[in-house]
Amino acid sequence: MADSATASSPLKVIAGADSFGAELKDAMVSHLRSLNIEVEDLGITSYYNIGAEVGRRVSSATTSPSLETRGLLACGTGVGVGIFANKFPGVFATTCLTPDEARNNRSINNCNVLALSGMSTSADTAKEIVDTWLNTPFKAPCPASKSQPWPEEISNFFDESMNEMPKIGASENTQAETCAVCCLVKNRELNPIDIIPGGSMKILRESPTSAIIKFKAGSVEPAHHHTFGHCLLVMKGKKSVWNLSKKERYDLGDGDYLFIPAGDVHRVKYYEDTEFFLKWDGKWDMFFDEDLETAKIAIEKELANGSA
Repeated sequence: MADSATASSPLKVIAGADSFGAELKDAMVSHLRSLNIEVEDLGITSYYNIGAEVGRRVSSATTSPSLETRGLLACGTGVGVGIFANKFPGVFATTCLTPDEARNNRSINNCNVLALSGMSTSADTAKEIVDTWLNTPFKAPCPASKSQPWPEEISNFFDESMNEMPKIGASENTQAETCAVCCLVKNRELNPIDIIPGGSMKILRESPTSAIIKFKAGSVEPAHHHTFGHCLLVMKGKKSVWNLSKKERYDLGDGDYLFIPAGDVHRVKYYEDTEFFLKWDGKWDMFFDEDLETAKIAIEKELANGSA
């Protein structure tokens, strides 16, 4: 069991899995809640979507003495989810198959997203891994240090690494002219979206799975849902997405990513001319749950009240 060290450091864990890690994730969510740890369970989807979503949320969370935010993921091997979580700054996701690996990765890498293997790790072993991950501080003695305190020079190196690692790649141009998505839409006219005023889109594939979409400032998407989950990446602009099913609001700007699960009802407001990349699984569909005027009134009321 986790010891009192966990209780003295308020913690929130954001969890998710793909179908191969679902059973193990559910068991670990129950275990964490039994320790009175707050858990936000994002459910189950593809390993790349759930890895990215947990990574995004841990990256954007404000870590303070009052609350630390970590992530817990599971897929077949535990590797795929970690790869995509690590695409977000400040995320140190590692796959751990044993408690010793969890102790090493907390000590050396300050691991804040734990990735588990649903195919090779039992629930009992996973509990030991999770407890070790919860209770091992950064720079603690670990098997890699032969269970001895780290020498001062190595301890200082670890501290400096936490400042240096987030800077890697930050100054590089991440939107080069050879970007495949940008090239697909460059110099091409987008077609109006008749069902939503102010919107236009360009399907990027003959068998539709992705599109570039633009909305004019002030546009509103009334509450609607899809039969397939979809991912979006804001290329430029500013928008808010209200997930009415989960009673959550996301304020998105340049470079922000969001995944909306299948069936979740959501409403959108565009504050600036906004362009984003959208990818979905399966055929394109859209089912409205309210009309445009009702949506505008609801959004104006919510923004006036300053509620999230």
